[in-house]
Amino acid sequence: MSAVSRRRITTTSIHIMALDGIVNVNSLFTLALFLGITSTNTYSTLVDAGTACAAGPSVAEGLITYHVYSFSSFLFSSLIALALKQAINTSKGVEEADALGVVGVRNDALSFVVKVDILALRLGILVSAIGSVFGCGFLVMALVNLVQIKLGTLACGSHYTYAAVGPLLFLVPLALIIYIVLVLYAFSR
Repeated sequence: MSAVSRRRITTTSIHIMALDGIVNVNSLFTLALFLGITSTNTYSTLVDAGTACAAGPSVAEGLITYHVYSFSSFLFSSLIALALKQAINTSKGVEEADALGVVGVRNDALSFVVKVDILALRLGILVSAIGSVFGCGFLVMALVNLVQIKLGTLACGSHYTYAAVGPLLFLVPLALIIYIVLVLYAFSR
């Protein structure tokens, strides 16, 4: 096995692991979103409904809207990642059949297969990562609306609301920035 073929196998396996990671994380978030949409009760709050601190119907509408946007983004990202993974696995099957000298495989079952272009693969991973970033952003906005429904609006100035929203608005964007930098670094290599 030459150094070039070893490098291609290593690179391909790294791409497959990256795509698996994207799909696994998106699946967890999608499950959480689905459970969040089905179990969220916007009528039970810790704030009296008659006070100025109670969130209005627009906040509840935003909660559901951002949940759906986040769900859509994670689903989009997962489908792109799964399609790329399938293209890699199908392409590897053709290369292995060629290496083993199997006759007729390319003409019968795998005649539609095209070898995967590394630039297209990287672009697909980048698009999938962007979908995950948007999903996380929409999830944060949904959680901020949930906190406002349960603990009172941000305009009210409750320290409980700020204590719940503060770490969410600091840690998640920080993690997303780190994620974006690392994805762009990997994309450029």
